Amino acid sequence: MPKYPVSTYVMEHNTVKTWAECAPRLIAVAAGRAPADLVIRKGQWVNVHSREILPDHDIAIVEGRIACVVPDASYCIGEGTQVVEADGRFMIPGLCDAHMHIESGMLTPAEFVRAIIPHGTTSIFTDPHEIANVLGLDGVRYMHDEALMQPINVLTQMPSCAPSAPGLETTGHEISPEDVAEAMTWPGIVGLGEMMNFPGVAAADPKMLAEIAATQAAGKTVGGHYASPDLGPDFAAYVAGGPADDHEGTCEADAIARVRQGMRSMMRLGSAWYDVESQITAVTKKGLDPRNFILCTDDSHSGTLVNDGHMNRVVRHAIACGCDPLVALQMATINTATHFGMERDLGSLTPGRRADVILTSDLVTLPIEQVFARGRVVAEHGECLVECPHYDWPDSARGTVHLGHPLTDEDFEIKAPEGANTARANVIGVIENQAPTKALQVDLPVRNGLVEGTNAGEGKGPDEVCQIALVERHRGTGGVVNGFVSGFGYTGRMAMASTVAHDSHHMIVVGTDRAQMALAANRLASVGGGVTVFRDGAELALVELPIAGLMSDAPAREVAQKAERMMQAMRDCGCDLNNAYMQHSLLALVVIPELRISDLGLVDVRKFEKIDLLEPQT
Repeated sequence: MPKYPVSTYVMEHNTVKTWAECAPRLIAVAAGRAPADLVIRKGQWVNVHSREILPDHDIAIVEGRIACVVPDASYCIGEGTQVVEADGRFMIPGLCDAHMHIESGMLTPAEFVRAIIPHGTTSIFTDPHEIANVLGLDGVRYMHDEALMQPINVLTQMPSCAPSAPGLETTGHEISPEDVAEAMTWPGIVGLGEMMNFPGVAAADPKMLAEIAATQAAGKTVGGHYASPDLGPDFAAYVAGGPADDHEGTCEADAIARVRQGMRSMMRLGSAWYDVESQITAVTKKGLDPRNFILCTDDSHSGTLVNDGHMNRVVRHAIACGCDPLVALQMATINTATHFGMERDLGSLTPGRRADVILTSDLVTLPIEQVFARGRVVAEHGECLVECPHYDWPDSARGTVHLGHPLTDEDFEIKAPEGANTARANVIGVIENQAPTKALQVDLPVRNGLVEGTNAGEGKGPDEVCQIALVERHRGTGGVVNGFVSGFGYTGRMAMASTVAHDSHHMIVVGTDRAQMALAANRLASVGGGVTVFRDGAELALVELPIAGLMSDAPAREVAQKAERMMQAMRDCGCDLNNAYMQHSLLALVVIPELRISDLGLVDVRKFEKIDLLEPQT
């Protein structure tokens, strides 16, 4: 028996019926022996199996599944049948997000779902490795259970790497092969989350291989994460280790290399990751088979979801990059379902599949006019029409920020070598719209025996180097690791702190003034986690994230408004990077090159080694 059985309460909210439970009625309706529950009439059927648009078709639906798609389903209409007129609009499958993290939206699964339903997303494949780093297997179960309660398909990949790089960071909890094997028995688990420890896989690390083996033994999909430009022997070894997809490609060569080796290339457009345009040319110009390419978001914050969209945004972007609209739709529907072995259940408008349907008047601009999920209307013209039930989160999931003691400006001091007037520092260089960073070396000034950033609150413009600190927050050790970062463009006396710090999720503090850094860090400890911006001793913005220091269970629109104030505060402090918050939150992700910070020190991810902050004096 599973260690964590799904509660009766959760299963009562899970309304999905299996094909076997529906088959007698599906067949009866298709044969004309029984009436359908719903018929959508006279639409243009977008068939993602054959890549065709077939005009004047009807969809008959029963028990939340499609019974038939035919030119005239009037024979399926009975006294109690609901009829929806498509009026010549396109009928397309509900959109699927193949790889994403709900926590990046700052929302719980229920509120994330409420935000994306109006955008036509009806299936998401989510990896909750953020909460796994804070709460371990318990946190994964909370996410999994709330996912099962939703009116759309929220399918969970069991996190694989907590910590993401053993020996280079310390997490709140660790995930073991035994945890992975346990999770594979849960009803909503569809695979293993992104295998970020790619050096471990390439080196045949027994723990990583045990997790992969447990997933494959369960007949489920192993997610990949190969964040290296090296396509030589290490890449070959990683592929041999079993990951079936990868979303870390940033150029055409990356996409081509992956599909040639039998992997699916997942091309992402998130709030800050713009990797579709540079890779989709593998299809649009090189002519590779598009069925091995998949679209995803990876990380989308609440502001993007509320104001810009979700997978509809990604599909529109792919089309704008020259992709045929029908191919782009395949990449966001049937390709995803096939990859996870769920093409008999999801991803197309064909008999037996869940009746997840979008009505739209244009395939290029893709207005999401009406959304059906499991055979019922869930959104119309941008409004969610259904309940998205909340899980009863326990007290243990809250109050997870433990600093050990109130921090002062002294905790953020970086002492210079004795007698030095300048110090050469290894500096993290932020790259706009990309997850990788640059490893820089910069000569920094020394004042009163302390190494300072190049502006130190004096407002010297876009080439600034300011301080970064990683504050331990899981065990209350009081540990603070200090470093430097460049690229945000901050000016004045300011600081920004966040308990969202992929993937270990300690606290990241970036600032130009040590006193402001202490204020920001202590503020987050007092509210149980979130994101805050301080300038000249005053708080400019605060987003409270009380659940694991990662998420809010407030409505998405409220969180998005607070997030927008937070990003405006960053702009007011001189930062004009696109979605700079996402860049901030990834500065501790010690599996993406080139340079990162962790609770154990500065990490050169090109070598997976800790390095000194200051170079030896010559």
